[in-house]
Amino acid sequence: MAASSSPRSSEPLASTELRTSLHGRGQRLTPQRQRVLGLFKRIGEGSHLSAEEVHQRLLGAEQRVSLATVYRSLRLLSSMELLRELELPEGGRRFELASDTHRDHHHLVCVGCGRTEEFDSAAVLAAGEQAAGGHGFRLIECVLNVRALCPRCAAEPAS
Repeated sequence: MAASSSPRSSEPLASTELRTSLHGRGQRLTPQRQRVLGLFKRIGEGSHLSAEEVHQRLLGAEQRVSLATVYRSLRLLSSMELLRELELPEGGRRFELASDTHRDHHHLVCVGCGRTEEFDSAAVLAAGEQAAGGHGFRLIECVLNVRALCPRCAAEPAS
């Protein structure tokens, strides 16, 4: 298994730890940041949301937060390795809850609708380890993003 670049438990930081970590960065644990991270904790691992989807879900739960604040919170929580950012070639970004227990997984991304599914592959991890080792590198993380069309988008007539 790949080595982690920073030792963390498999659980996201508790509120006290999060508050301390943010304070060390000159940041505060705002209610909005708590709401964004709380949403990802509720939906759990394996869910991939865009900033707009995070915003809509929070509004749907009657948790008031602006879209600009969602973007800033997602960037900050990603920089703290509490969330992971999946950057799509089409320019979109999706976020997921970070976890060391589910670190080396891959994404199947529909280029039509953005649907994202996770999959594990020992062969991809082995190829990453072989490539890194063959060039004298130490593997930190191995992630593959596969672009495809989901069954629904593949069935739609081309325009």
